[in-house]
Amino acid sequence: MPNRKFADGEVVMGRWPGSVLYYEVQVTSYDDVSHLYTVKYKDGTELALKESDIRSQSAFKQRKSQSSSSSPSRRSSSRSRSRSPGRPAKGRRRSSSQSREHKDDKKKTISETNLAPLVLVAFLEIPRKGKYIHQGEIEHSVKLRGQQKLKPDLEIARVLEQYSLRPRKEEKKKEEIYSEKKTFETKKIIEKASLKTIEKAPSKTKELEFGGRIGTFTLMFFLPATVLYLLLMCKQDDPSLMNFPPPLPALESLWEARVFGVFLLWFFLQALFYLLPIGKVVEGLPLSNGRKLQYRINGFYAFVLTAAAIGTLLYFQFELHYLYDHFLQFAVSATAFSMVLSIYLYIRSLKAPEEELAPGGNSGYFVYDFFTGHELNPRIGSFDLKYFCELRPGLIGWVVINLAMLLAEMKIHNQSMPSLSMILVNSFQLLYVVDALWNEEAVLTTMDITHDGFGFMLAFGDLVWVPFVYSLQAFYLVGHPTAISWPVAAAITILNCIGYYIFRSANSQKNSFRRNPADPKLAYLKSIPTATGKGLLVTGWWGFVRHPNYLGDIIMALAWSLPCGFNHILPYFYVIYFICLLVHREARDEHHCKQKYGLAWERYCQRVPYRIFPYIY
Repeated sequence: MPNRKFADGEVVMGRWPGSVLYYEVQVTSYDDVSHLYTVKYKDGTELALKESDIRSQSAFKQRKSQSSSSSPSRRSSSRSRSRSPGRPAKGRRRSSSQSREHKDDKKKTISETNLAPLVLVAFLEIPRKGKYIHQGEIEHSVKLRGQQKLKPDLEIARVLEQYSLRPRKEEKKKEEIYSEKKTFETKKIIEKASLKTIEKAPSKTKELEFGGRIGTFTLMFFLPATVLYLLLMCKQDDPSLMNFPPPLPALESLWEARVFGVFLLWFFLQALFYLLPIGKVVEGLPLSNGRKLQYRINGFYAFVLTAAAIGTLLYFQFELHYLYDHFLQFAVSATAFSMVLSIYLYIRSLKAPEEELAPGGNSGYFVYDFFTGHELNPRIGSFDLKYFCELRPGLIGWVVINLAMLLAEMKIHNQSMPSLSMILVNSFQLLYVVDALWNEEAVLTTMDITHDGFGFMLAFGDLVWVPFVYSLQAFYLVGHPTAISWPVAAAITILNCIGYYIFRSANSQKNSFRRNPADPKLAYLKSIPTATGKGLLVTGWWGFVRHPNYLGDIIMALAWSLPCGFNHILPYFYVIYFICLLVHREARDEHHCKQKYGLAWERYCQRVPYRIFPYIY
């Protein structure tokens, strides 16, 4: 392993990616695996640079002194020897006064055609091999250019027309202002081009989440065990935390081939609905290579077709509470399928091009990349596996499971109609699912689609965690019925409506602004410009707290649990989990946005100090 050349905290000169300019930076860390230095610029921007893109300050001082050591008078004399301006031309002899006027006009032409902005001149010149231009050398480069041969007439005319150059003797002050303006504009263009170069360049994942390799390995066993524990506890007459551990069933009772077949039938039925040529086709956000993938928006149509299929089964006396009787086996089948799917996804990602890998799942560690997802958008033809699993089998399956629990409650307790608590839980969560499917296009701007790869984390989350943990309240109410009064039900309904209003209006503001910031309907919103060209909203819901959609999520999660009463904490597991999940996501978003937006994010945080809970957090 090669030794590092620069120490942490050392001030060096770092080359800005995609350009030939070097800036003063400070080394903050070094990655022994990728051999990249993390450096921090004066404006707060942090980038990862190779050692070949970093120079010590002493080396630049030496180069600058060498470049200025050559004698201008010597070059001038050699140029005088190469031609004789005072020598008369063939034919008619010029007088001395005419010769002087001719030379003065020529000098004036030279001075006028070499007044291009300093930074622009430096970038028009192609650097030689291994040599880069330092900012301190740009002015010297311009002086040298003033002594070189003139450009062709057409090039001179183009430069004069583009920059409207004037003689220094006449308008020196205006020219200085003009030069500074062009330098600033050129630097902005360079920075934008460099940012695009950085986004396009594939890089290894340096910062590992979820506890790194050990943490992700543990989570692959801990998450299925948590689902199993929650479902077993709900089956107990007294689901108290003091009754730990719950009695474990026999291993052979956890698996049933018929149940696995029903799960496969459900999965491929949703895949069939996804492939139907109904619904509009939209483009997602640009990928790192500039390409935009196309997505068919027909999730709501799939939900309607699913409802029709379920209604047909109920009409022919199919007992839907079969789901309740084999709920544990369905969870095990879904877990097994998600593991097989994750293995397939990782194997196919090994052959994927570098630019199609996920920025958060390209660490080079098998366990970590397997868990977080190595490939960003795995597709079989036009069938997008991640996008399909994000909303279809698990989210629609969640509603079907809730309906099965409602029917099971009526059958087990010999009720002619479901309890008020069960109706509230089913209604609130049905609204949430229908909203997600109706606004399906909004999911294309989430981090799950744009940043996270498709691996075990999302496969297990979409196919197991969402349908079997999010339906925990309905599953709990089947074995532990809870009676609530109408005034209490009305108060809980109002609470859910408040949470839903915050959630939906905040997401609508964000998605509309991302799609078209110049929309006249958004004229009332104010934003902070950033170096990426995107803006940060500082009014509306996003000026209230930094993550108002998370606030709405937590309020709704509380409303879903309140119908279960307060006898046990188990129904409130979802609220506790949701708070922990959103706090983790919020911390990840904060870190990602700070790296992406730099000083603009710091200004945004000063304008909006609260993260999720106003005046609290």
